Amino acid sequence: MKSYIAALVVFFFIWCYIGKAAKGERLGASFIFGDSIVDAGNNNYLPSLSKANIPPNGIDFKASGGNPTGRYTNGRTICDIVGEELGVPNYAVPFLAPNSTGKAILYGVNYASGAGGILNASGRIFVNRLGLDIQVDYFNITRKQIDSLLGPSQARDFLMKTSIFSVTIGANDFLNNYLLPVVSIGSRITQSPDAFINDMITRFSGQLIRLYQLDARKIVIANVGPIGCIPYQKTLYQSNEDECVELPNKLALHYNAKLKDLLTELNENLPGATFVLANVYDLVSDIIINYENYGFTTSGKACCGNGGRYAGIIPCGPTSSLCSDHSSHVFWDPYHPSEATNLIIAKKLLDGDTKIISPMNLRQLRDL
Repeated sequence: MKSYIAALVVFFFIWCYIGKAAKGERLGASFIFGDSIVDAGNNNYLPSLSKANIPPNGIDFKASGGNPTGRYTNGRTICDIVGEELGVPNYAVPFLAPNSTGKAILYGVNYASGAGGILNASGRIFVNRLGLDIQVDYFNITRKQIDSLLGPSQARDFLMKTSIFSVTIGANDFLNNYLLPVVSIGSRITQSPDAFINDMITRFSGQLIRLYQLDARKIVIANVGPIGCIPYQKTLYQSNEDECVELPNKLALHYNAKLKDLLTELNENLPGATFVLANVYDLVSDIIINYENYGFTTSGKACCGNGGRYAGIIPCGPTSSLCSDHSSHVFWDPYHPSEATNLIIAKKLLDGDTKIISPMNLRQLRDL
């Protein structure tokens, strides 16, 4: 009798859930892939050197009472904020977390991993991380669970019509692979930047097609931001406050141009798919250049970190120097934006024009 009542409760929840989604009241679910920019805690469950489950990370994250969750920022990630704005009542649960089961996955799942990249070799100096190949493998597991919860037909509608997939990846393929000091010198001698980027695009194309084959239809892809402007790079190369390191930004722009062509090709060749390009490079560049107009006091120095002029060498941790006003810095730590920056980025992606996100913004994609 108890199992019968439990089954009725689950059925009622699913029926209401699908009914609301069908009426367009909110997003069906948010499935998040990527690196540390959007990791919500997967690396907590890996024996990895890349972790953010130590204070003061998460100090402004209200949902945890200011305790670290594994997010590489002081508060919410871009995907957390977007999910809130699009009507998802709960944050997407990290795939590796013990509670990523049952009806919780119908709000979305986060597969992102600090140090993860498009290429499997990227981030290897951090020992363990989830590259995008593994993240898509894990979504395949979730896909089967959704079939079990909703039934195959309803599951397809849920994924294809009401859910959004986002992929924020590529920076580690440069910073923690091709551009890695000392370790990468050999590969740079044997492989040109163009060849390396072509490898990234070829692999990424296959990964996105796999997601499509697993019924992803509304897919947002972020290009690589101005990685030559992060405090780590500025400290490493002793740049001036208003200067960025040229080579990383050139590589990012080269990759971004090829990524734009790839998404155009996929939109033309995959029936029913809508691949949306988030132009993070130009958006973040504008914030960095015009930081005072956005209410920041610095775009060069990390709020939390140690080492050099920009606190850009040692990651954020209990012994780090910490700025008094966390919303005054574009960057939270040597690599990652602050919540204040994430808020600006999220709002632009939600409601921005085609210079920032094309062919449509995230609210338009939700309602498509």
